Amino acid sequence: MHGPPLVGWLLVALCAATGAYCLFRMRAGAAGERRAAGGDALMGLGMAVMAVPAAALDTRPWGHVAFALVFGAVGLRALALARGGRAGMHHLHHAVGAFAMVYMALAMAGSPGAAHAGHTAGAAGAGLREPAGNPLVTGLLLVYFAVYVVRTAAGMVPVTAIASQDAPWPGPPRERPCGRELTDACRLSMGIGMLAMLLTM
Repeated sequence: MHGPPLVGWLLVALCAATGAYCLFRMRAGAAGERRAAGGDALMGLGMAVMAVPAAALDTRPWGHVAFALVFGAVGLRALALARGGRAGMHHLHHAVGAFAMVYMALAMAGSPGAAHAGHTAGAAGAGLREPAGNPLVTGLLLVYFAVYVVRTAAGMVPVTAIASQDAPWPGPPRERPCGRELTDACRLSMGIGMLAMLLTM
């Protein structure tokens, strides 16, 4: 990715940790939950690899094309699985995320000179380079992921507030709200990571 190497490595750590937790989630739950966790894990680990600064891992010329092909296939599969209900909306979100990865990969492939200049010059040089990609498409994706992050964060607040009360949680133990909260936190962190990747593209 473009931008300061420190930002890239922080994104790598965030996305890799999220992907690893999603792989752990695949061990339990119903088939639909395991499928959703697998999609989250693929997105998290793919984002981690894409966020590696080019100074450490320059994947040109084949890397960006490989990313575009893999995530294009992931996006098409997510669209095929998208149906009504919460699960369908999550598959639709996966499709948007996968196509955003395709867009970023192709945009970076189209500006190899800018990528090289941004990485060799460090943070100061990154501020002088031309941004990759189409500003309109980048702006639309930024708006989508910003809204997603805000909605996910807002949806986590009631669960946190209820779980923090002294009264016992009604019904079966706290594993369900806690597990759901961790899942939402992972998806929130991936949304934030996607925002950061789009901003540093």
